[in-house]
Amino acid sequence: MQAYLDQATSSWGIQVERVEVKDVRLPIQLQRAMAAEAEAAREARAKVIAAEGEHKASRALKEAAEVMNECPAALQLRYLQTLNTISAEKNSTIIFPLPIDFLQHFVDRSSNSQQQRAA
Repeated sequence: MQAYLDQATSSWGIQVERVEVKDVRLPIQLQRAMAAEAEAAREARAKVIAAEGEHKASRALKEAAEVMNECPAALQLRYLQTLNTISAEKNSTIIFPLPIDFLQHFVDRSSNSQQQRAA
């Protein structure tokens, strides 16, 4: 832009220092292309922010797992805290997950009593 202005004004002995553009009219296709590019840039930034959030959440979960691994009572306390939260929501059904090892004791006891009855 400076070269065009210098070419037109140098023969008159005038040097243009600054130009202020007040009104620019762009073709509709160019406006749409610029809008699409801006939208793509916003979506890309949103994806980066979401990925950073997922990364931080996964690190926090890893740290929580390490703490619970060091102290098994922490897992039991977290379980009880979750049950307390569920009960505060006034749900009608609460499912208690039990370890299979815990249930195996009752299965073994039942099969032993059936074998004793058969004998």
